Amino acid sequence: MRRCYLTTPIYYVNDKPHIGHAYTSLAADVLARWRRLSGDEVFFLTGTDEHGQKVEKAARDAGMDPQAFTDRVSTAFRDLTATMGFSNDAFIRTTEERHRRACQELWKRLADRGEIYLGGYEGWYAVRDEAFYGPDELTERDGVKYAPSGAPVEWVTEPSYFFRLSAWQDRLLRFYEENPDFIAPQSRRNEVIAFVKSGLSDLSISRTSFRWGVPVPGDDAHVMYVWLDALTNYITALGWPEEGEAWKFWPADVHFVGKDILRFHAIYWPAFLMAAGLEPPRRVFAHGWWTNEGQKISKSLGNVIDPVSLVEEYGLDPVRYFLLREVPFGQDGDFSRTALANRTNGELADVLGNLANRTLTLIQKNCEAKLPAPAAPEGELGALLGDLPGRVGAHLERQDFHLALEAAFAAARAANAYITTEAPWALRKTDPARMAQVLRRLHDALRVLATVLQPFMPGTMAAMLDQLGVPAEARGLSSLAEPLPEGDALPPPAPLFRKIEA
Repeated sequence: MRRCYLTTPIYYVNDKPHIGHAYTSLAADVLARWRRLSGDEVFFLTGTDEHGQKVEKAARDAGMDPQAFTDRVSTAFRDLTATMGFSNDAFIRTTEERHRRACQELWKRLADRGEIYLGGYEGWYAVRDEAFYGPDELTERDGVKYAPSGAPVEWVTEPSYFFRLSAWQDRLLRFYEENPDFIAPQSRRNEVIAFVKSGLSDLSISRTSFRWGVPVPGDDAHVMYVWLDALTNYITALGWPEEGEAWKFWPADVHFVGKDILRFHAIYWPAFLMAAGLEPPRRVFAHGWWTNEGQKISKSLGNVIDPVSLVEEYGLDPVRYFLLREVPFGQDGDFSRTALANRTNGELADVLGNLANRTLTLIQKNCEAKLPAPAAPEGELGALLGDLPGRVGAHLERQDFHLALEAAFAAARAANAYITTEAPWALRKTDPARMAQVLRRLHDALRVLATVLQPFMPGTMAAMLDQLGVPAEARGLSSLAEPLPEGDALPPPAPLFRKIEA
C-alpha cells in the first residue's frame, strides 16, 4: 500500500472564504479521493492561518479580540469543507498549542545549526501580503508604491532575526535540477528558477511591531514571521517534532497552492526544511486565478464569487465538475454562469445522465429489471473502458484534472454512439440475446464511468452506482476486475442531473 500526503494552503482568516479557496481544496480533495479509490493510505490536510499583522488589524477593525475573531472566521472555512464535500482527514489552526510548540522547535533547530542571526531590517513591506519586496519589484502610482501583487507597501525599520537564505541559493538551484517535478506547472518552475538565479537575500523572519504571532524562543520581544509560522503547519499536523505514527506520511506528495504564494512554498519552505535537517516536499503545484465574467475579482467591484451560494443555486457536483473541467489546472480561467450551464446541460445531463437513463430504463423494460449476463468487451467502447482507469490515474498524478475528465467523457460519448448504433430497443424483436449483451456492455460502461468519476462528483456517482446495483464494498478501482453477477435486481432509474436554464 502506498502512502500519500496532500495539502491545501492554510487559508488566511482576514476575510470569509471565496471561490479561490474552494478551487484549491477541490483539487486536493479529488486527488485524495482517487488515491483512496486506488487503495492507498491518504492523509489530506487543510486549515487556517491565523497569525500576523493583517489578522491583528482585521480583528481590531471588527472590534474583536484576535483569538475571538479567528475563532469565528476559521469556522467559516471549516464549514466550507462540509459544503463542498471535501474529505480532509484533518483541519489545522495555527493558534493551536501543538503548532506553537512545532514552530518554536523548528526555530531552535535552525538557530542551533547557525541558520539564524539577529540584525536590523529596513525595507518595503506589504501588510496585505505579509511579505517584503525589493525596490526593483515595486511600481509607483500617485506617490504610492505597490508590490507586484498590487498591495501598497510601506518602509519598515526594526530589529529582526534573519534566516541565511542567501547561503541556500546554489543548493536550491541544485535541488530544482535534481527534482524536475518539484514545481509545477513548467511555467511556474521557470519563474522560480529565474527568481533564485537573480540572487537571494537573507530573509527577515521576525517582527517587533505587532504581537499576534508565535513568540521567538528566548526573545519575547519578537514574534515569528508569519510565513515561517504558517508553513510549519504541514509538519505540525503530522505530529512533528515527536515524529509519531502520522509522521510516516512525510514528505508531502503535493502542496496545492495559488500562484501568488508559490515563492513561499518553492523557495522559503524547502530551504527552511533542509536547513533544519528535514526532507522537503515532493511537489508544489501552483494553480491560476479566476476572473468573473471577464472581470478581475475584487471586493471593491463587488464580484467576489461565494462558493456556498453557487452550490445552493446549481448543486454541489455540477460546481465541482465545472471548476476542474472548464480550465486546465495551473492556468487562469474565467468563471461564467453560461459556461457552467453549458457544461452541466451538454455533458453531465445530455451525455452521462442520458446514457444512464436510457440504459437502465431499457434493462427495466426488457430484462425484468435484472442485470443481464456478463458480456465480453467489444470494439472501440471496450478498448476505451479497459484503459480508462489507467488514463484517468495518469492524468491525475500530473494534476491534469481537465484531461482526466475529458478521457472519461470520451468514453461516455463512445457509449452513447454504441447504444445508438446497436439500437437495443429494436434488437428485442430481432435478436434478444444480442440485446442482452449490448445492455450488459452499456451497464458495464456506466459502472466504470461512475467508479472513476467518484472523486469529482461523489454524491451523484454514489447515486448512479446505487442505480447500477453496485454494492458499497465493490466501488474501488480494483473491484472493476470482478463482474457483477447475472440476475441482480436493479432499482428503477431516476434522473441524476437537472438541467440549468442558461
